[in-house]
Amino acid sequence: MFYSLQGEGARSGRAAVFCRFSKCNLWTGREQDRKAAVCNFCDTDIVGTDGQNGGIFTGALALVDAVTALWPDNAGGKPYVICTGGEPALQLDEELISCFHDSGFEVGIETNGTLPLPNGLDWICVSPKGSAQVVVEHCNELKLVYPQALAPPERFQNLSAENYFLSPMASPNVADSALDAFKQENTRKALEYCLVHPQWRLTLQMHKLLGID
Repeated sequence: MFYSLQGEGARSGRAAVFCRFSKCNLWTGREQDRKAAVCNFCDTDIVGTDGQNGGIFTGALALVDAVTALWPDNAGGKPYVICTGGEPALQLDEELISCFHDSGFEVGIETNGTLPLPNGLDWICVSPKGSAQVVVEHCNELKLVYPQALAPPERFQNLSAENYFLSPMASPNVADSALDAFKQENTRKALEYCLVHPQWRLTLQMHKLLGID
């Protein structure tokens, strides 16, 4: 868990506590399994609970207390928590969402969209991966890593979303992937696609460009 600015999409620049859940249904997170994974370009550590402010929490209230402790005292604006992963839909439930709401938080999720979502979420960002079937029917934001041979934008253009974004794919093997040549080329491709298909907007990983979490 960490406090930072949202770096991508429609809410780019907004302060939030990021609550990263371990495990994913599209990849084990282990390098020996990457080649066979549906999401084989993942650049996130999703194994274990030893990340920043990580741990195993005894219940919803304990997790909410830990998130609340990261929100600045006397801060203006609505407190905001983003449940990300891994795949947070494997663990996130209505009890936890309700506890966040009771503590004054707005609750967002970043999900691959392959699992049903609990009720009560305030902001849903779906990021489809490869051939995986998306079951979420409506979202506030569709953020597609581009290009993906098995997940072209045309496959999702009729999915009910308030915002459609392309996020250039980076290489998971480059330490500073925000500036690697692979991503630069994919940024050019995404830019060109957005110009021809203005339903889609380009989003960049500003947090990586700025060197923040």
